[in-house]
Amino acid sequence: MKPLGISHVGIAVLDLERAVSDYCSIFEFDSVERVSMESEGVNIALLKTGESEIELLSPAKDGSSVSKFLKERGEGIHHVAIRVEDVTEAIARAKALGYKVLDEKPKKGAKGAHAAFVHPKSLHGVLLEFYNR
Repeated sequence: MKPLGISHVGIAVLDLERAVSDYCSIFEFDSVERVSMESEGVNIALLKTGESEIELLSPAKDGSSVSKFLKERGEGIHHVAIRVEDVTEAIARAKALGYKVLDEKPKKGAKGAHAAFVHPKSLHGVLLEFYNR
């Protein structure tokens, strides 16, 4: 399986609007889009540049995975999303190789994407996301 590219880098932040302002003060992005994912308890700002995005993640409620991440580790890189042709195939391949997959089947990601995660203990401390949009 060949990766199609880096979809985005997810960065957990405490204050979404301040983070958007900070990143936009340094860079001129192609677009900035906000998405609320109630199912995950997270608010997202997608900062598009070329074929990739910086995905700023802020908790919308206590107890969400991003909220837990921020309490344990503070702000910083949350995950790296690799664009793949088929998320189901990527899951199967990772499982067959013995990696700890957090999602047995693709779930709905931001803007209707298909996504699945591999546990950071499997990949040198990095939460990896298979992503297809």
